[in-house]
Amino acid sequence: MKYRELGKTGLRISVVSYGAASIGNEYGNLDETQGIRSLHVALDGGVNFIDTSPYYGRTLSEKVLGKAFKEIQRDRFIIGTKCGRYDVNEFDFSIGRLTRSVDESLQRMGLDYLDIIQCHDIEFGSLDQVVNEALPALRRAQQQGKARYIGVTGFPLKIFQYILDRTELDCMLSYCHYSLHNTSLLGLIPYLKNKGIGIMNASPFSESLLTRQPLPSWHHAPPVLREYCRRAVEHCDRKGFDIASLAIRFCVENPDITTTVAGTANPTNMANILKWIEQPLDGELLAEVQEILAPVKIMLWPVGCPENSENYEAGL
Repeated sequence: MKYRELGKTGLRISVVSYGAASIGNEYGNLDETQGIRSLHVALDGGVNFIDTSPYYGRTLSEKVLGKAFKEIQRDRFIIGTKCGRYDVNEFDFSIGRLTRSVDESLQRMGLDYLDIIQCHDIEFGSLDQVVNEALPALRRAQQQGKARYIGVTGFPLKIFQYILDRTELDCMLSYCHYSLHNTSLLGLIPYLKNKGIGIMNASPFSESLLTRQPLPSWHHAPPVLREYCRRAVEHCDRKGFDIASLAIRFCVENPDITTTVAGTANPTNMANILKWIEQPLDGELLAEVQEILAPVKIMLWPVGCPENSENYEAGL
């Protein structure tokens, strides 16, 4: 396993992280025992960062991690959770709610402190409230020893610059913006590096678009994007490759991205991810897949409040 520095934090994080949304049953059919086993496979394979949120499974993910952590030494993992999003349409970035959220997450996971706490999906709220209330609340939690570093997560890329033009962060997490079919995060990286921000990339499989698995019912990808991704999946199948192996290998290749968060509650899938990242990147297959996906290269889907979202079909 390779490790990279997370911005200026001093944390050395594995290039692949364990995404705990799956053990919150966000993708369905959770077997809790197997989910905990998948975490052990990840840790035994050198993964040291775990990403979760009270939103995942509506606190289920943190509760399952709490069970798992009873058998895992604290120095074996770096834990990051989030606050501000609690249900599909429940967002609260007020000082009081975030202060309680930090304590609730610590209690659910049986921890004395969090390594990273981030405001979750800030594009659904007021960005000014995030700057003026949410992040100061997290800084107070940091000063109290409840969290070591703070950041924000979200979908539209423009939200990160809005926040960072107005305040300081330690890290950020972007999802679905650095993958086989969309590398728009590249345009923001020079700005983030200049600020010394630790960069985390999530959803290397574009929430199952770049896998053989059926899409979850909540997936928002437009039909044309689904179709082209399916063509890419089938092309890799004909070549005898699982497209997921190409997708994760492509992501970890970029040295400017500290870690890529990959979620699974299946021990076999986790073992495969650990195997795939050690394999050389197949440049020929990558070029073929990127050619298939070229017509939808800038396409994603709108997320968040209209003033915070972006029109991807018109370009970035």
